[in-house]
Amino acid sequence: MSKDSKKPAIRFKGFTDDWEQRKFSEITTSYSGGTPKSGTAEYYDGNIPFIRSGEIYSNKTELFITELGLNNSSAKMVHVGDILYALYGATSGEVSRAKLDGAINQAILAVLPNEEINADFLVEWFRKEKEIIIATYLQGGQGNLSAQIIKDLMVDIPSSGEQKKIGDYFTNLNNLITLHQRKLDKLKNIKKALLEKMFPRNGENIPEVRFKGFSDDWEQRKFDDVFNYLAHNSLSRDDLNDNEGSIKNIHYGDVLIKFGNVIDTKHEYIPYVNDNVKLENKACFLQDGDVVIADAAEDSTVGKCTEISESSDQKIVSGLHTIPCRPKNKFAKGFLGYYLNSNAYHDQLLPLMQGTKVSSISKTSLKETTIKFPSSIEEQKKVGACFHELDNLITLHQRKLDKLKNIKKALLEKMFV
Repeated sequence: MSKDSKKPAIRFKGFTDDWEQRKFSEITTSYSGGTPKSGTAEYYDGNIPFIRSGEIYSNKTELFITELGLNNSSAKMVHVGDILYALYGATSGEVSRAKLDGAINQAILAVLPNEEINADFLVEWFRKEKEIIIATYLQGGQGNLSAQIIKDLMVDIPSSGEQKKIGDYFTNLNNLITLHQRKLDKLKNIKKALLEKMFPRNGENIPEVRFKGFSDDWEQRKFDDVFNYLAHNSLSRDDLNDNEGSIKNIHYGDVLIKFGNVIDTKHEYIPYVNDNVKLENKACFLQDGDVVIADAAEDSTVGKCTEISESSDQKIVSGLHTIPCRPKNKFAKGFLGYYLNSNAYHDQLLPLMQGTKVSSISKTSLKETTIKFPSSIEEQKKVGACFHELDNLITLHQRKLDKLKNIKKALLEKMFV
C-alpha cells in the first residue's frame, strides 16, 4: 500500500514499466451479504451452501439454506472463482478464491475484479498486505474490518500481462505447498492410526497390528514395577538460558509443546542451567532410556513424556513440573516414549487428573496405571524403529513445507510493490 508508484525488486523478463496506483473500488466490484433470520425453520436445511468466514478455503460447508431463506434475507450468492475476503473475527484478513457456489453473510466481502485485473494477482496482493491492513484498520472487540475500508484501499498494479505472470507463478507455488501439506497430513494420520493399532487396547493383551513372527501376549505390569522415580528440580525459566552452561535442563513446557516422543539430546535444543544457580538434586543426571513426564498442563495433555536418547557425555537434569523415571529393566530404544504417549496408555491418566484451570498428575496416580509391553526386545525394537522412521519422514516433509512457505513469504515482499 505504497503512496507512490514503484517497481518491485524481482520481475519477470520483459517488464520494466512502473506500477500504477489505483483505488480498490475502481478496479473491482464488491459486496457482502447477511444471515437469514435465526430460528426460521423454512430458511434452513436447504441445498444452498452457506459459506462462513472460516470456510472460505473449503469446498464444503456445515450450514445450508433454502431458496426462500436466500430470497427473504440479505444473503448474497457467490460462485466458484470469486474472491472471498474475511472481514470479521479471528479470520479477518484471510482471502481465497471460492471453491463452490454458495451464499455469504456480512462477515465476507465478495470481490469481482474488473476485466483488466487478474484475480490470482489480487489474492496474493491481499496476502502480502494482510499484516499492514490488520495493524492499521482492525476494529472492535473480536477484531473486524469494514467493507468500506477495503474499498478505499490503494493498490499498486502492473500491466495485465505482468499480473497474469505473477498470479500464475503464485498459483503454482500454492499448489506445491498444498501438495506437501497433504503429504505431511497423510503421514501424521498414518502415525496416529498406528499408535492406536500397534499397542494393545484396554482389556486386551495383544495389539491389532504387529510385525510378522510375533504372537505372544504382551506382559502387563504396574507402573511401579517397571519404573524407579528419579529426583527433579524446580528451576524456573529465569534460571535457564539459551546459550551456554555445563548442565542442560528438561522443562515441562518443552515436553508438552516442543519435544517429541524420543529426544535426541545431542541435536535437539535444550536450555542450559545458569552457572550461578545451585541445583537441588545435582547428582541426578538423566541417561538413555529414562522418560520425563510433564505432571502439569492446561489441558488433558498432562502426562505427555519424552524418552531420553544420545545423552552420553552430557549432564541433563529434569526440571520444573516433571516426573523423571528410569526403567528397572532395559527396553528397546523408543518403545517406551511412543507407548507412554499413545492413547493405549494415556487414556488411563484421564480419570486420574486433578485440577480445573491447570490439570496435574501425581506419582501416586501413576501407581494406579499399568504398562503393557512385549517380552521380546526384538519386537520392541521394531515398534520403536517403525515410529522413529515415521517421525523422520514427518520432519523431512515439515522442513520442505516450511521452506516453501518461507520462499513464498520472501517472494511476496519482492515481487509486489
